Amino acid sequence: MEFEVNRTEKIRGVVNAPPSKSYTHRAFLIASLAEGFSKIKYPLYSDDTMATLDSSLAMGVDITAESEECLIYGSGGNLKTPDDVLDVRNSGTTLRFFSSAASLAPGYTVLTGDQSIRTRPMQDLMESLEKLGVSIRSTKNNGKAPIIVNGGLMGGNTSIRGNVSSQFISSILITAPYADKPVDLEIQGKFISKPYVDITLDVMKEFGVEVETNNANQFHIEPQVYKGKEYTVEGDYSSASYLIAAAASLNSDLTIKNLNLESKQGDKFILDIVKQMGCDVNLKENQVNIQGQGELHGIDVNLGNTPDLLPTVAALGAMADGTTHIYGAEHARLKETDRIHTCALELSKLGVIVKENPDGLTIEGEAKGGVVKSHHDHRLVMALYLIGLKVGGVKIEDASVYQISFPNFIEVMDELSK
Repeated sequence: MEFEVNRTEKIRGVVNAPPSKSYTHRAFLIASLAEGFSKIKYPLYSDDTMATLDSSLAMGVDITAESEECLIYGSGGNLKTPDDVLDVRNSGTTLRFFSSAASLAPGYTVLTGDQSIRTRPMQDLMESLEKLGVSIRSTKNNGKAPIIVNGGLMGGNTSIRGNVSSQFISSILITAPYADKPVDLEIQGKFISKPYVDITLDVMKEFGVEVETNNANQFHIEPQVYKGKEYTVEGDYSSASYLIAAAASLNSDLTIKNLNLESKQGDKFILDIVKQMGCDVNLKENQVNIQGQGELHGIDVNLGNTPDLLPTVAALGAMADGTTHIYGAEHARLKETDRIHTCALELSKLGVIVKENPDGLTIEGEAKGGVVKSHHDHRLVMALYLIGLKVGGVKIEDASVYQISFPNFIEVMDELSK
């Protein structure tokens, strides 16, 4: 699917933020592991989160997905061995989370996904799980999917590097309560994307599991059981970042509802970023109002804790006066694509002067129209779409992948830019 984005003069309206992808993934899995019944209200049904839901189904969890809620009859940690390979499609979160959860099922579970997923690093997680008594192997012995997990989670002491993926840490934490004995997890070195681990701990606590932490880098989990409950998924700052950035770069008056101003989501940092670039941001209870004048200036910004914002901020930099310098985000190279490289490559096709650095990008504004590729990365599609709204004439090839995280993105943007 290819589409051309036409220039628009303004963004106006009131819209609900999409439900959080991060919170939905965690709620689906934790409710699946819980004892008893859970009602997950206002979850995000997207390609990625459905990969998690379908994996739970394949492991014997009874699930009824309705439009505004998902009813999950938990397994109490007693997952079943799947009848077939678990296909996580393009969801790295699902692959990482279920590599640990599969240890709770007897027999062998095989996890794989699409071509992109089979390039994602898994070795650190595998080695950490092995220290907890999990038998886990890469079929090609390259530390990547397909992954084979043999049931059994003893517990004990383990460690993991903190500078590869916070999903590894969340994966271990979520499954740890069902180990035979307590789990002690130590994070070694730099701890990147910590807000995502804070989200994990938040959802675990909501479902009745306590995690002791002596300091930011050590976690102790006693054997426990999650308890089913009614749980409401909050709005997603990652997806809302595209709405916020569109409003910031154009003449706008946009109100986004269902955004928790006290959220643990690191990506609420987008509000500070657009404010620094010259946009008016007004906060009220659970809603954000953006007043844009269509004039932004470049800034220096550290995305060490918020690598998913890199495409959004790169697009803003391409529409701003002066220089935008993004740094601290070397782990953005390990996402659906090497996002530092693909952002640099595609922005250059739009006439942007961009320098690719080891940990980020240096961008000079003045984007114009052109033909770009998605690299099958949902965040790159939505970021490039923003530039199209500003300058017009941007054609995006293989654009339909935005549905991975924001299924009605095009409809929402069309409505706001009428």
